Amino acid sequence: MAGLGTGLGARPSAAFEASWFRPLASPLRPRSGKLIVPKRSFTVSSKLAWVEDELMEISKSQEQSSVKSKKRPPLRRGKVSPQLPVPEHIPKPSYVGSKGLPELCKGELHDAQGIAGMRAACKLAARVLDFAGTLVKPSVTTNEIDAAVHNMIIEAGAYPSPLGYRGFPKSICTSVNECVCHGIPDSTQLQNGDIINIDVNVFLNGYHGGTSKTFVCGQVDDSIKHFLKAAEECLEKGISVCRDGVNYRKIGKKISKLAYFYGYYVVERFVGHGIGTMYHSEPLILHHANENSGRMVEGQIFTIEPILTMEKTECVTWEDGWTTVTADGSWAAQFEHTILVTRNGAEILTKL
Repeated sequence: MAGLGTGLGARPSAAFEASWFRPLASPLRPRSGKLIVPKRSFTVSSKLAWVEDELMEISKSQEQSSVKSKKRPPLRRGKVSPQLPVPEHIPKPSYVGSKGLPELCKGELHDAQGIAGMRAACKLAARVLDFAGTLVKPSVTTNEIDAAVHNMIIEAGAYPSPLGYRGFPKSICTSVNECVCHGIPDSTQLQNGDIINIDVNVFLNGYHGGTSKTFVCGQVDDSIKHFLKAAEECLEKGISVCRDGVNYRKIGKKISKLAYFYGYYVVERFVGHGIGTMYHSEPLILHHANENSGRMVEGQIFTIEPILTMEKTECVTWEDGWTTVTADGSWAAQFEHTILVTRNGAEILTKL
């Protein structure tokens, strides 16, 4: 669950929000954000002039496909069903029942016991997310996904971390299309061509583990596939620099450089964060280029969860205090892992 960046003039949100690059096969976008359709050069006689016309039609078709997603109706809040119950025997985080924003605690350095506890919590979160992805189909509601995930979590003896966090009413976050993050599951039905980020966090035996992924619903055009692939590569790039002694700012620099290369934009408002026995703690991980001080230490565990948008835009939070969308309706994508800093690199705890 993403955290809110500091020093950006925004009020605190409901949460302390959240390898070498490989050129992609689909067309790249320049910094303008417009799709580049590769041109082919042909030498033809006047009798074969129709070939050029055909190529122009193909090019127009590709361009129309690339912007098709922008014509979809904007998101509207659906009906939010009542909060689902959690059995009394399942331990609950200390913030449950309080609507105040918990203080940002200092980060933890985990010993062997703590690392074992975090591995278990993160592995469960990863399995739950994998299951959630199988539910993403046209006509399925985000509320139905939430209910199925809720049941899987409590059957594992865990508590869904978002539930009751500063009054959040659901067990996961479901962010569709232009929703940047913290979408509340409701009666909204997914449609063919949608994308949806599902953010899963669990509290198991005293430890929180979190991960998220943006899934496609049905068939999407190549420009969306390109966008999602780039967003996932940005996460991988950020993780690749992590190890004991490295400056935190290298994460943001690597992510923003790759996003810029592909023609996309990093949302600066939301950040990664420390995680462990506390849901959110220091350090705060900025995903954009920055000059913040501080170095990683072996035994630290934190999330990296960059959010990319297809266009440069501002973010707007709905009256529910949670759902945050792009101001211009352009689509957003996010991928998240929880990592353990080691002497020589990073262990991805939420990777199956």
